[in-house]
Amino acid sequence: MIVVTRLNGGRFGVNPDLVQRVDSAPDTILTLVDGTKLIVQESLEQIVALIHEQRASLLARARDLERLGPVGTVPDLDDDTGDDPPPPVPLRPRSR
Repeated sequence: MIVVTRLNGGRFGVNPDLVQRVDSAPDTILTLVDGTKLIVQESLEQIVALIHEQRASLLARARDLERLGPVGTVPDLDDDTGDDPPPPVPLRPRSR
């Protein structure tokens, strides 16, 4: 979730995966995939930064969980077998 602010000052969370478009005309309008329009105080640039931060944190958390291994196990930090994890997969823009 990203947290945004209504024009009246109320704050609420939005699932960034449901944001289809962000317009700045002059208010910032989030258009969701179902057509819902939300007017918020944050600028277009701030919304884009919030979405980037949220997605980066998800990737970082997934990487951390992968390093820890299955739930309930303790990683062997002294493992010198040379079994390093595979390199990360490069990210590519989605095709339309």
